[in-house]
Amino acid sequence: MGTSVQVTPTKRFLISYGDMLHLGALPFAMKQFGLNAPVFSTEPVYRLGLLTMYDQSFSRKAVSEFDLFSLDDIDSAFQNFTRLTYSQNHHLSGKGEGIVIAPHVAGHLLGGTVWKITKDGEDVVYAVDFNHRKERHLNGTVLESFYRPAVLITDAYNALNSQPSRQQRDKQFLETILKTLEGGGNVLLPVDSAGRVLELLLILEHFWGQRFLNYPIFFLSYVSSSTIDYIKSFLEWMSDSIAKSFETSRDNAFLMKHVTLLIGKEELDNASTGPKVVLASVASLEAGFSHDIFAEWAADVKNLVLFTERGQFGTLARMLQADPPPKAVKMTMSRRVPLVGDELIAYEEEQKRLKREEELKASLIKRGGIKSVSWT
Repeated sequence: MGTSVQVTPTKRFLISYGDMLHLGALPFAMKQFGLNAPVFSTEPVYRLGLLTMYDQSFSRKAVSEFDLFSLDDIDSAFQNFTRLTYSQNHHLSGKGEGIVIAPHVAGHLLGGTVWKITKDGEDVVYAVDFNHRKERHLNGTVLESFYRPAVLITDAYNALNSQPSRQQRDKQFLETILKTLEGGGNVLLPVDSAGRVLELLLILEHFWGQRFLNYPIFFLSYVSSSTIDYIKSFLEWMSDSIAKSFETSRDNAFLMKHVTLLIGKEELDNASTGPKVVLASVASLEAGFSHDIFAEWAADVKNLVLFTERGQFGTLARMLQADPPPKAVKMTMSRRVPLVGDELIAYEEEQKRLKREEELKASLIKRGGIKSVSWT
């Protein structure tokens, strides 16, 4: 890209959630535009956001020459993070002198944040994608505790949607899954890497324990094991009921007995041949394990792909959620494979040619003969 953006260190970035929608462009922006500003988030947003970006990178590179950002770019971007606890006031310095920022509980995702920004006694509240309802592992937002801020920045993403009660929603969700399994079908849940999937895992774990079900449940992503390992240590960021349960009985809600963590498709292929539930990344169905599983299972009418949130515009997931659903969809199946034979020789020759051109260009510029070289 030819665009150059100058960003001074006086700017700051406040990250509300650790999912692709809220921080997915950060490594790309820091790499391509030279962004070097400090970034602020809670500890769970930092940790789970890092894992989300890793999972996206692995998923994309498995099927294409993905070059928007690398793992090194992700690491570099996340080195700029400062992690804060809820209600912790952080006083900015430099040209930000006199401004105080503080994260507050937003619900929706673990570590999710409503930001309060205070200057000269006036508050600006940045509150997007918050959830006022209490969930299995999260408290609801504390947005209502802010009294008449000078500015409130929010959204209305679900304003026109009718939201059923949690009990009704969970009942329909579980009955649909169980009906498919009893009919001999598999259930695919396309999920994010470390966000809403946590709520789904707890719902399934609890239901399987109540009903003594034997159908296997798999959580499949490149970072599933790391995600759950971190989650086990974040109980203080979760709902009051989960924290209290751990304090009284040392019962960690994410020590799951019915869910198996997988990090490779071959593990799933070797694990079970009968009906099963698979929570697989990525949620968009554009790449990753969910994309491959959907392609394999879609031809069998007994199988079910079940979406638990609205897909992003332009993705395969969003297309399948249309009402009425499409009669057919077009999918492109890709796979990166090592070059061999004549293709490998041609690639190596091309790389040598490019290297010689770069060396010549650098030599000419060093001697002052030209300011730039354009090769055709």
